[in-house]
Formats: sequence, structure tokens, C-alpha cells
Amino acid sequence: MPRTPVNPPSNPDLDAMLAKALSKETAAMPADAPAEDVAEIDPSEQRCGYVAIVGKPNVGKSTLLNALVGQKVSITSRKAQTTRHRITGMRTVGPTQFIFVDTPGFQTRHGNALNRALNKTVMGAVSDVDLILFVVEAGHFNLADAKVLSLLPANVPVILLANKFDLVHRRGDLAPWLRSMQERHPFTEFVPMSAKTAKDIERLFDICEKFLPQQPWMHDPDDLTDRSERFMASEMVREKLFRLTGDELPYTSTVIIDKFEEEGALKRIAATIVVEREGHKGMVIGEGGEKLKRIGTEARQELEKLWDCKVFLELWVKVRSGWADDDARVRSFGYE
Repeated sequence: MPRTPVNPPSNPDLDAMLAKALSKETAAMPADAPAEDVAEIDPSEQRCGYVAIVGKPNVGKSTLLNALVGQKVSITSRKAQTTRHRITGMRTVGPTQFIFVDTPGFQTRHGNALNRALNKTVMGAVSDVDLILFVVEAGHFNLADAKVLSLLPANVPVILLANKFDLVHRRGDLAPWLRSMQERHPFTEFVPMSAKTAKDIERLFDICEKFLPQQPWMHDPDDLTDRSERFMASEMVREKLFRLTGDELPYTSTVIIDKFEEEGALKRIAATIVVEREGHKGMVIGEGGEKLKRIGTEARQELEKLWDCKVFLELWVKVRSGWADDDARVRSFGYE
């Protein structure tokens, strides 16, 4: 990023945007505010629309989606490229239904079949939405951020969401940074926040609401995601796989659900962890099978918490060399 002058010329519009964003007077719904009875909301007063969450890999998009929905619907880990699918999460607040779309981070480092599929998902997600949240780390902007920004359509309003704002120690540095960002794109709003702070999340709802059209809701107000339980099971196993293997295991590893059966209050799941090399198989299994056992235990516990039922989870590990470079196999594993 080019160096910003120490004393850049003042821009009243940008100064007002910064002052508004940092103002403590910004309205936010109190954490204990009573929920409005959705049955009493006139359909003619309802708002509903799509909000895409975009940004480079590992910038906090999935954490933000989970906070907005109020429940875990998108997996997270420190490993870049954790999110591989278009994840839709819903939240109905008062008369407004927000349909949030989490996307994979746009991939620029590898050109294999898997990454081509991921980038296609990103492009599809931003092409038909009412609002885009462009997520960056507050005070930072690099070539990966610029690549994503260049893909955003010109006819959709974009909010610059400066995540991890709580880590910024010198707030005065944000003014020149914001000016440089506004020169790159005509952002509609600037929202500094932390996805882990409840009041920031409530404030974001208020900001996004006015961009959504007045129209009937598209989903039941209690719905949180359009993804199936089968899909959530595979994602939860993949999250624990990445978290417990760290950087040892290549990002191309994936999880396939072989069996998903319900027996009353019990769900029986059999899944296969697919790796590209025989050596990776040993990393996943671990000495005496301890690593694989821990992956299964933590995934099972998370699923039981999510579904409020008993889960029996059985895991296997198989080697499929070069699958991430094979377009047909990428599609067969669920990546469109």
C-alpha cells in the first residue's frame, strides 16, 4: 500500500464518516431488549434481502457470520481457506430478515481445480445481493485485499467493515487509512468493529437494515441456515481436522459423509477424511490412533451441542492422490 502523507488534505465527507463510525452515540439495540413478536409484524412492513460477506482468506468472515446468526453455522480455524462453500445464515430482527452469505476467501496463490471452484463460488455470491460487507483488518490493506475489492460489482452498495478494531492501539491512524481506502472504492459506510463484541453486532444490524428492500420474508423467522445437517456434520469434522493438525496438513484435505441415519433421538454418522498422500494419513490418525480419536470426539461433542441430541460418529481416513487438481473429483466431493 502506498505511503499516505503525514498531513493529508481534509475531506469533510470522510471526516464525517469517520466521526459517525467512531461515535459512541451510534444507536444499538440493548442486549436485553425484548424481541418483537414476529406474528404481530404486518407483511407490508417486512424487509428482506441478501448480504454477502467477502474478504481475503482468514480475515474473520466466518466468525462474523456466526456472530450475526447467533449460532455456529460456518466453521472457523486459524488455517486459511477453511471456508469452501457458500454458507447462508439467516437472522430475523424485528421486521427485517437478513440473509447473510459467507464466502470462501478469494484464492490467488494456487490455480488448481479446487481453488477455481472456490473462486467461482465467490463470484456467484456477490453477483446478486442487496449489500456487500467487505471485511478487512482495521488499518491494514494488502494485495490480497485489493484482489477481492477489484471483483466487487459497481452497482451494489459496499460497506467497509474494519474488523478486529479492538486491536487498533492508535485510533488517530484510522483517518489517513480511511481516506486511502475511500480512494480505492466509493464505500457507502465505514464500520469499525469486532465480530466478538455483541454491541458491535447489534449496531451492524441497524446499519445494514436500510439497504434491504421492503418485501416479504423468504424464510421462516426461526431458520438459521439453509444447509443440511449432513453438510454441517462434514464441516464440523473438517474444522476439528484443521484445528488439531495445524499447518502440518495441507488445506486440500476434505471430509465426505458416507452415512447419515437417524434413530429416534440418535444420529449415526460415518465419515471419511480424504487426504492426498500416505504421509498425511499418518498425521491425521496419530500415534495409536489418538489424533483421529480426538478429532472424532470434539466433532461429536460440537454436533451434539448444535443439534441437542446424541451423536454416534465413526471416522475413516483414505488417500486420494491429486484430487484437488481433478475437476471431476472436485465436483464429486461437493465443490461446484
